[in-house]
Amino acid sequence: MSNVCIIAWVHGRVQGVGFRYSTQHEAKRLGLTGYARNLDDGSVEVVACGEQDKVEQLLAWLNAGGPRSARVEKVLHEPHRPEREWTNFGIRH
Repeated sequence: MSNVCIIAWVHGRVQGVGFRYSTQHEAKRLGLTGYARNLDDGSVEVVACGEQDKVEQLLAWLNAGGPRSARVEKVLHEPHRPEREWTNFGIRH
């Protein structure tokens, strides 16, 4: 299976509700690398790299709404070529 990277922007009520930490937990469970971070516009940016089917599973989880306390309105994503290779999935500030 080939490895891919995506960058996604999750919009809605996704800050202050544990979204980044839940995303980190789900990404680690799937064996992905990358990060999640809050953006100034109230959205969360997610970079995820790994096996294509696992990345697709994370995207499905994001689209399904993430943690219960969040309210996801839309998820935009595109292929991504990161400037570096990630060794884990972290939270960026």
